[in-house]
Amino acid sequence: MIYLYEELLVKDIKIGVQVCEVKHVYTISEMQSILNINASTLRYYEKEGILPEIERNDGGRRVYREEHVLLMKFLLCLKDTGMSIEDLKAYMNLGYQVETMLEDRRDILIQHKKSVEHQITQIQSNLERINQKIGFYDDLISKKDLPE
Repeated sequence: MIYLYEELLVKDIKIGVQVCEVKHVYTISEMQSILNINASTLRYYEKEGILPEIERNDGGRRVYREEHVLLMKFLLCLKDTGMSIEDLKAYMNLGYQVETMLEDRRDILIQHKKSVEHQITQIQSNLERINQKIGFYDDLISKKDLPE
């Protein structure tokens, strides 16, 4: 069974509702390919409690499901936009009790969004400086009036 975590909340479906039957499970190698990360990252996220405990098959190998793919894509989005491992842990440790976690998770995401917006503003400002310098060099090159 697939239990979609975050995606269910968006559709106002309570967490833990069975959505569909599992059509495919993923090995750690497949997860590496899908997510473009190392297996060690997946193991680390699990060890740190960021990724919920992963089931094991009869051979003791991890068995990932579609909800793990979706969750990891979202967690990697947060990480790629600068969210710290500690904040990822805090976000995930809020659990899945709808009554208590919705506002808390929303608050964490609002704070992160503000941080990302600030980063974007700084990057745009830096890009403008770079463009100005490129313009300066373009002018010099087009005039062939190079300083000696």
